[in-house]
Amino acid sequence: MRELDVRLFYWVNQWPDRFEPLFKLLSDGIKTPPIRIAFAVVFVLLLLAGKTTRRAAIMAIVAFPIANEFSESFKLAFRMLRPCVELESVLLRTDALTSFGTASSHAANMSAVAFVMCATMRWWGLPWVLLALLTGLSRIYVGVHYPSQVLLGWVCGTFSGFLVVHMGKAIAQRVEARRVTPSDGPEPNQA
Repeated sequence: MRELDVRLFYWVNQWPDRFEPLFKLLSDGIKTPPIRIAFAVVFVLLLLAGKTTRRAAIMAIVAFPIANEFSESFKLAFRMLRPCVELESVLLRTDALTSFGTASSHAANMSAVAFVMCATMRWWGLPWVLLALLTGLSRIYVGVHYPSQVLLGWVCGTFSGFLVVHMGKAIAQRVEARRVTPSDGPEPNQA
């Protein structure tokens, strides 16, 4: 299994340089103010667009940090080195990271958002799935994660999104049940 992981890593990491602008943007772009502003604008628009998109945006905003913490927990519990730390001839296309890379937080965060968007907005969630897939690939391409670490990140994010969606449904059902339940006050007299 380890040999396959290393081979897949080198295969993606050695892709042509023409992919570098896209993958660097997906890998490191979230750290830049223009991309953060763009994400903020998208989420504000989702919050304002209607009930379904508002629900999706709120759940995605909740799922994102949960996925991040879930993946970070894996890094602390199962200390797996990054390829840029332990392999030779890695094409490092970003800053070298020496922290453990057990589960890619980038992949986890984006797959959590993608799961929420697909679960709430159906086909309109597919662009988020593509973004999550490309973000995970970008972490391999830039040299900081093995494919298995990206896969584990996607699993962490999908699970986090699943939890948030189902908790959101349970909360919505309770709120709705309280809304339609008659008050517990005295019964009116029937004459």
